[in-house]
Amino acid sequence: MPRWGMVIDLDKCVGCQACTVACKAENNVPHGSPEEQKERRDFFWNKMIAATSGRYPSVKTELIPMPCMHCDKAPCVTVCPAEATYRRADGIIVQDFRRCIGCKYCIVACPYGARNFNGKEQEEKEYSRHDLPPDRKSWGPWPFPTRTHGVVEKCTFCFHRIDQGLKEGKKIGTEVVPACVEACPSGARIFGDLDDPKSNVSRTLASRDSFQLREELSTHPKVYYLPK
Repeated sequence: MPRWGMVIDLDKCVGCQACTVACKAENNVPHGSPEEQKERRDFFWNKMIAATSGRYPSVKTELIPMPCMHCDKAPCVTVCPAEATYRRADGIIVQDFRRCIGCKYCIVACPYGARNFNGKEQEEKEYSRHDLPPDRKSWGPWPFPTRTHGVVEKCTFCFHRIDQGLKEGKKIGTEVVPACVEACPSGARIFGDLDDPKSNVSRTLASRDSFQLREELSTHPKVYYLPK
């Protein structure tokens, strides 16, 4: 059984946020109303944070793209009282919306802020974008044609793509990748099997120094970063 993971090369990332846009389009994540954006209540399955270090005038700001870390020891799985959050055999942390009771324990437990509570229907408020959201009535029942309000959501590594690709006999990591990986114009993201020494992610990690976010917490994230 593979163990899916991702490598993000910060030296190649240009901060264009194509990954964020692709994630929203792929998974029907709301773009947020003007009010929500002003109050920073709009949510993201893939976000971009700015880490600033140093003191003026020697200040350095680094942009860090952040999907869910899909931790091997995920606190969100441990605290969920309804067992709505669980780890698949391939290591992807997913959410059963039908079991989620919206208690938000997982949001508190996640040290990466990767989770969002969807407390409203997507269509209730005006969006700040000029064009309308895509018409998803013609889409199939999966991945997310409509929102499920009252539950917690997060990045899924686009597991629907992986599952479909495996059914079709395609190579995951080369022929099939998550939407954020596919959209990255600079090739900063690599996806694949961390346990396969021949995969692109494993060979990249073997050839470069890397780090994980908040390693001191021992959550063992499956998202690795390559420093500049």
